Amino acid sequence: MNQNQISPAQLELLLKMAGKQLHIDPQALRRQLENEGAIFHGSSDTEVICYLITRNRLRMGSIETAISKTMDVLEGAYSLVIMSATKLIAVRDPRGYRPLCIGTLPGGGYVFASESCALDAAGATLLRDVEPGEIVIADTKTGELRSIKDHCGRPDTQMCVFEFIYFSRPDSIIEGSSVHEARKQAGRFLAQEHPVEADVVIGVPDSGLDAALGYSQESGIPYGIGFIKNKYIGRTFIQGSQKQRENSVRIKLNVISSTVKGKRVVLVDDSIVRGTTSRRIVTMLKEAGATEVHVRIASPPMTDPCFYGVDTSTREELISARKNTAGVCEEIGADSLVFLSPESLLKAGSRKELCMACFTGQYPTALYQSPEEANKDVKC
Repeated sequence: MNQNQISPAQLELLLKMAGKQLHIDPQALRRQLENEGAIFHGSSDTEVICYLITRNRLRMGSIETAISKTMDVLEGAYSLVIMSATKLIAVRDPRGYRPLCIGTLPGGGYVFASESCALDAAGATLLRDVEPGEIVIADTKTGELRSIKDHCGRPDTQMCVFEFIYFSRPDSIIEGSSVHEARKQAGRFLAQEHPVEADVVIGVPDSGLDAALGYSQESGIPYGIGFIKNKYIGRTFIQGSQKQRENSVRIKLNVISSTVKGKRVVLVDDSIVRGTTSRRIVTMLKEAGATEVHVRIASPPMTDPCFYGVDTSTREELISARKNTAGVCEEIGADSLVFLSPESLLKAGSRKELCMACFTGQYPTALYQSPEEANKDVKC
């Protein structure tokens, strides 16, 4: 049998297996569902999850039971908010890769959000985080909050490290940790691990600013505003082509020349992915008159692709997978380049564990399991 095809009998058996965690190739599952009549309108895996929930709902007594049954055959990163006619339901994957929190409204009622800063904007108060694997139900009939924890309690929970490095806003609190303080502490550790003689510390907007502030405070080197950011340009690392990324960087940032002209600059950024942004920024600083540019990165080198939500699918896309630190430094045109150690990154967020597969290549899950492999342990 072709490993990319699931038979209807196998699919039925997999969907019935309660409590057995199997990661089936999502593309094969999608094709099989299409063969059985499912119509998808986009490429998101969320549509596959929606179809599985709908299918299970036809057989289950409640929507939350259908969701729990669907979670039996899902593995990987997902954070969901689902609405029925009478319920608002929040779901977080059992390893807790992505954050999800619960807020209470002043007049009564509950809201769910991926970041606590969204609760502030809605006038809600942070109640708590949704636990990894938890299903939380806000029921309009009873006005109560209920919880299903059948998938909770895994010993290997580990949130994506990029929530603290890049994704989350600095005014968010994730599982009790301030994103702003975590990034600032990462900058302090950078200054301790990798000091350098310089005249000014600047950060790359926006996610590099907190780490730059921490570096300045720890090193005693004055902090300066080095860039003005065009707020109408999105995140460049997720854009589709290299040409798009290069064009966007040119109009995304503009150097304040008075901050850097004639000075030795410490440039702090959150990460280096492909190197496109870093190379362009270093060039802009030197064109603006900086005599030296010392790049300090508030995370380790990204050497492996992420399969849990970050848009880097091959090692060839990652500059640190192709070059060592000296080679990356030469490629981006910096006078020096160093990265934060993994140990310091964990300490900065006051964490004992985070998913760091993009830095280590040690993935917490199988990338996928073929139907034949999954079926070996299945007893009819």
